[in-house]
Amino acid sequence: MFRKSVHSLAAVLAGFGAVLGGAASAAQADTAPATVKPKTGCVTDAKLVPSCNVLWGAAAGGFTQLPRDAELRTWEKLSGRTSTIFHTYHKGDEKFPTAAEIKMTQDPAQPRVLLLNWRVEYGSTWANVAAGKLDKRIDAFAARVKATYNKKFFLVLNHEPEDDVRPQAGSGMTAKDFRNSFRHVIQRLRAKGVTNAVSVVAYMGNEKWMAQSWWKDLYPGDDVVDWVGLDSYVSAEKNYYHAGMFGDLLDRRAPGGTGFYDWAVRNHKSKPIMVAEWGAYHRVGKVVDKSAQFNSVLPELAKRPAIKAIVYFDTKKDATGDRDISINSSARSLATFRKLAANPLFNVQVK
Repeated sequence: MFRKSVHSLAAVLAGFGAVLGGAASAAQADTAPATVKPKTGCVTDAKLVPSCNVLWGAAAGGFTQLPRDAELRTWEKLSGRTSTIFHTYHKGDEKFPTAAEIKMTQDPAQPRVLLLNWRVEYGSTWANVAAGKLDKRIDAFAARVKATYNKKFFLVLNHEPEDDVRPQAGSGMTAKDFRNSFRHVIQRLRAKGVTNAVSVVAYMGNEKWMAQSWWKDLYPGDDVVDWVGLDSYVSAEKNYYHAGMFGDLLDRRAPGGTGFYDWAVRNHKSKPIMVAEWGAYHRVGKVVDKSAQFNSVLPELAKRPAIKAIVYFDTKKDATGDRDISINSSARSLATFRKLAANPLFNVQVK
C-alpha cells in the first residue's frame, strides 16, 4: 500500500486529488492498440494463476481512515469493473481477515480474491521472526484463518522490503534476515494446516536497491514463493521522477543490470508475476493527462506473458501529500482508464 514514508528515490505515490470534472466522454480518450487477443473460459488454478488472461485488482482509499471495502466499491463503480483482487494491508497482531474483507469475497455476482499484505515483524525484527520469537503471532493468524476463512487468498509478507534492509551485521534486518523470516512464516503456516494461502514476495524493484550487493539475498526461495510481485509507479508528468509508461515501471534496473521483469522470468521462470501495486501520478495541482500511461498497459501485457495479475493503488495522498495517483484526476484520464478496465483481457473466473 506504499506504506513507506518517503521511499528513498522511490516515493512515487499519490493523491486522489482533483475530482472528476468537465464533460469529457469515453469517446474522447485515446484507444489502446489492438495488440491483445483475450481468450474466453479463463479460470484460476490452485495457486490462483489464471489459465489465460490477467487478473484485475485494486487497493483504494489509501492514506485515509475510510473503510477499505466501501472505498473499493466506490472505485469499482468509478472504473467500471469489479476488482477481482481486493488488496488490503495489516501489521503485527491485527486480527484479519476482517469480517468486512471476508464479506467482499462472498458476493456471487462480484467474485473477489483477497490480497492480504502483512508485516509480521512489526514492532520487532525479521531475525526475531525467523528465530521463532513471534510464533504466537503467526499461530494466532493460522488459527483465525482455519476457523473463519476457507477460500484461496494471496498473502504478501512485508511488501517492499528493500528500503527496510539494514545491512549491518546484528541489525536483525539484513536481506538474509528477510529471506529467513519469509521462509519461517510460510513454512509455519503450512505446518499449522493453512492450505489456502498463496504466497507473494513483493519488491519495489527500484534501481537503487537492485544495485545493492545484498539484492540477491532477499529472495526467500522457490519452495516458499508462489508469485513474484512488484510495486512500481510512473509519472505522467514529463521531466519528473520516474516519468514514463507502463513498460518503464517493469524495466527498472541497476546500472548495467537486468530489468525487473527480465530478472524475474530468468531467475524464477516457473513463477507468475503480479504487479501488486501500480499507478500513474502527477503532482497535486499540476494535472497531467494520464491517458498515455493507461493506454500503454495492454501492449506491454501482450509482450510480457509472465504477468498474470495487475493491481492498481488509488489514494488521495501519499505520505507527503504532493502526488496524485487517482484514476480521475482529469476527465480524460478517467475515460481512458475505463476503456482499459473494460477490456476482456481481464475476464477471469475465480475457482
